[in-house]
Amino acid sequence: MIYDVIIIGAGPAGLFAAANIKNKKVLIIEKNKTAGKKLLLSGAGQCNYTNNCEINEFFQKYGDKGRFIKTALYNFTNHDSMYFFKEKGLNSIIREDKKVFPNTFKAMDVLNVLIDCVKHTEMLFNTSAERVSYDEIKKVFYVKTDTANFTCRNLIIASGGKSYPNTGATGDGYKFAKSLGHSIVDTKPALTPAYLEDYRFKELSGISFDNIKISLFKNNKKAKEFTGDFLFTHVNISGPVIINNSRYMDAGDILKVNFTSFNEDEFKVYFEKLILSSSKLSIKTALKQLNLPKRFVEKILEIADVDENLSCSLLNKSSRKYLIELLSMHSFKIKKLGDYNVAMSTKGGVSTVEINQKTMESKKIPRLYFAGEVLDYDGDTGGFNIQGAFSTAKLAADQINKA
Repeated sequence: MIYDVIIIGAGPAGLFAAANIKNKKVLIIEKNKTAGKKLLLSGAGQCNYTNNCEINEFFQKYGDKGRFIKTALYNFTNHDSMYFFKEKGLNSIIREDKKVFPNTFKAMDVLNVLIDCVKHTEMLFNTSAERVSYDEIKKVFYVKTDTANFTCRNLIIASGGKSYPNTGATGDGYKFAKSLGHSIVDTKPALTPAYLEDYRFKELSGISFDNIKISLFKNNKKAKEFTGDFLFTHVNISGPVIINNSRYMDAGDILKVNFTSFNEDEFKVYFEKLILSSSKLSIKTALKQLNLPKRFVEKILEIADVDENLSCSLLNKSSRKYLIELLSMHSFKIKKLGDYNVAMSTKGGVSTVEINQKTMESKKIPRLYFAGEVLDYDGDTGGFNIQGAFSTAKLAADQINKA
């Protein structure tokens, strides 16, 4: 039997592709016992499946890959996703931060809608695709699994990346793509916290900062600058500003964090004036005007080796300079990034240069498609990766429907 379409992977991309392919004989091959294993973990089990920001804001949420995914997002938008689930009987909740969840806050309900949409599709679970090949003469693909061999006219590889390997995400799609002549951009964990050398903020776990600026330095040169919410945990630094920009970070890089509401030069002037005008006050009392968390200020004074009860009039020049640096240019050296066990996404994958962004079809082999995280793009937290999976899958399905 020759299938019209074989889809490798029953995650959000694979299921959504199958849900949108019309009047074709489709087979989904999934290595797990059930579909959507990773989807069930998304949003801490609540499934933040898209975001309600303006569609033109979406393109900024995929690093330097916004241009690649633009056509897919316009073809199937965030509002299309919400309407899709509403039409299937699952309404959505839009939070103040624009994250979109099912109104039940249950990832299983999202998965059940997708599964219901493909209930007439043939699905093989607990079956690992081991090898794929293409017959240029017959114009068909062969998919060898651990139990049988299959043939198809169209092949969609939607097997995900490497994040959360306990869900079966082991990067198999890269192997298949490479065997079919595609280049693989080196992969690394993305959407992950950063672990630091000489981490001194363990006891500040849970303390966060809103909308602060961070500069990333590589080889003593500023490479990037980010703004967003920051969080200390008991073992690392996290929060959206770290998680979303971890795609740019590597071990050995330096992060310079500005915990104040001023830029570095403004803060230097402000701080000197503050100390001068607070000469009769203790340094701890004077620093209350910065509106920073009390325990954080105490820790900064400890690191600077400044007695919190010291009068501002007695604070010497070198201590003032060091405090300015610790508050507005605090230097952290990255020891490592979180690995695939904690990373929510994978950076790298099948090179987008070799994919037609208007169809998600391979430029190397006709009727070979890629969708979702297997591709070299990764979105920020907030529903952008699942939306990306839906949008790229829908584009591939639309192209197959035209054939």
